[in-house]
Amino acid sequence: MKKRLLFLLTVFFCWLPILAIQKPVFMLYHHALANECSLIDYLKVITHGLLLDCTVSGYLTVIPLLCILVSVWLPGTFYQKLIKGYFLATGLLVAAIFAVDVALYGYWGFRLDATLFFYLQSPADAMASVPIGTFFLQFLLFLIYAYGIYWVFKRFVVPLFPTTPAHNRLGGTIVILLLGGILFIPIRGGVTTSTANVGMVYFSKNQFLNHSAINPAFSLLASLSKQQDFAAQFDFFPEEERKERYAALTAHNNLPMNDADTEKLLTTDRPNILIILMESFTANVIEAVGGEAGITPNLNRLSREGVTFTNMYANSFRTDRGIVAVLNGYLAQPTTSIMKYPAKSQTLPSIAKSLGEQGYTADMLYGGDINFTNMQSYFFSSGYSQITADRDFPLSSRLSKWGANDDITFTHLYESIKDRDEKAPWLSTFLTLSSHEPFEVPYHHLEDPYLNSVAFTDSCIGSFVDKLKELPVWKNTLIVLVSDHGYRYPSSLTDYEPRRFHIPMIWLGGAVKEPAVIETYANQTDLAATLLSQLGLPHDQFIFSRDILAPGYPEYSFYTFTNGFGFIDSTGVSVYDNESNKPLIENPAAGSEERLNRGKVLLQTLYDDLGNR
Repeated sequence: MKKRLLFLLTVFFCWLPILAIQKPVFMLYHHALANECSLIDYLKVITHGLLLDCTVSGYLTVIPLLCILVSVWLPGTFYQKLIKGYFLATGLLVAAIFAVDVALYGYWGFRLDATLFFYLQSPADAMASVPIGTFFLQFLLFLIYAYGIYWVFKRFVVPLFPTTPAHNRLGGTIVILLLGGILFIPIRGGVTTSTANVGMVYFSKNQFLNHSAINPAFSLLASLSKQQDFAAQFDFFPEEERKERYAALTAHNNLPMNDADTEKLLTTDRPNILIILMESFTANVIEAVGGEAGITPNLNRLSREGVTFTNMYANSFRTDRGIVAVLNGYLAQPTTSIMKYPAKSQTLPSIAKSLGEQGYTADMLYGGDINFTNMQSYFFSSGYSQITADRDFPLSSRLSKWGANDDITFTHLYESIKDRDEKAPWLSTFLTLSSHEPFEVPYHHLEDPYLNSVAFTDSCIGSFVDKLKELPVWKNTLIVLVSDHGYRYPSSLTDYEPRRFHIPMIWLGGAVKEPAVIETYANQTDLAATLLSQLGLPHDQFIFSRDILAPGYPEYSFYTFTNGFGFIDSTGVSVYDNESNKPLIENPAAGSEERLNRGKVLLQTLYDDLGNR
């Protein structure tokens, strides 16, 4: 039995250096991009990349494990020939993926994904654009790498496969099955809430280093599992009609405007900016925006000191989609999440990128697992140079299922702001987590777990802001409090009605000129254009974001739920289910068709844009 276990362990660990060597070769191949990389950078790429190398190695060990399992009951020498053929096939596959990936990265700017198969639909056209020298260089790389993989396994691993019967078949079977269970851990990507994704290996503000750490076989496999033709979905209108309807809906973009046309909320055009994304905060529990009394006394108090947006709506029901809506001004998708597609999400404009061009530094704080739904790769791609997550807090501080509670992270945030150099403006983004299910918080004031968790985070916000007011930085700081999404409270709400998506947004801080209440219907996506406009910066690239304070602003709110959408404007509310192709809410019926058509054209335009990224 020991020989069988030794063989399986050898297979798994033998793949790791074979896959790890891809990293320095990739960087050397693209030496122009790696020109300023140090030896430490090379080592970091290799070590961070081991996470996905372990996942791929786990997948490649499954077939040998099954062979070992069968050999416990049916031993024989033929297994060595079978395994030899398997290593030849996998060697050819791994080498081919790497050789193609290395060549294409220089053209695409992202690691290999299912886009490859789109071009292979016309192989003659695809090959016509490949220089003959590049073709032969990659073919040579493929041959050398494939032969090297096969030689290593044939020479050192295949002879280890035992050909004799197992002494204890039942016990051996149990042991191998247990080993298979352990093997599932690297395949899954660990034991945390996140599963294996390309963002796990991101570690640097240098995007090339992050890309270098990705295992191309995993990148291809992951994209194949999520491949969809987005542009072909939700074709409600012929293309010409879609263009006309969308142009009418966005006609305000073509109006001549200048800074004087927009109401000014701030005392400066270069404030420090802190965006606090409040996990699952629904407007229904915040008295300041029409919700229940007695749950968020601090937000109610702070709303009177700043600018309160009373008709703000989340674009989605999930954190990963809400984050993109807020920070990138990009509409949430009802059937997918662009954050899961790094090759697409890295093309989005972002508040951090726009401010980075003006000399701002950007950092991100989250007390949970930053690898969840590709968040780490997303934040680095969006222009954040520093990320603080659960791994940066001691184990004793990570007391909830999701990580460090909000009292811990707000304290960390305060300490980091207190010690900052005030010479350069900064953007900080903080995603809270204590008001996420299962609502485990060190606070016991309200009976309902959700309301209690919201009250806890509210107390943390109040304490944080009160302490920040005592610092010199307060005078030049804008704090934006906005939810990532709403919550189904009260429980009688359906998952698609407007109250489920009604959220708060409050601007406060020393940089706010005076308190105000803005009752305009708006979306999370509108923060980007509104904020940048207040700073006198362009926001044309945020195609789905509108300046709430600009004259001619088309007043409506749009949100998506699982394969459906809602559209709200001054005429009423319409909600549509794409599965049944029927409206769920038409209130009032008069004008519902036009509201639905506006929602449809937004959704169709969104998916056309998503498919083209």
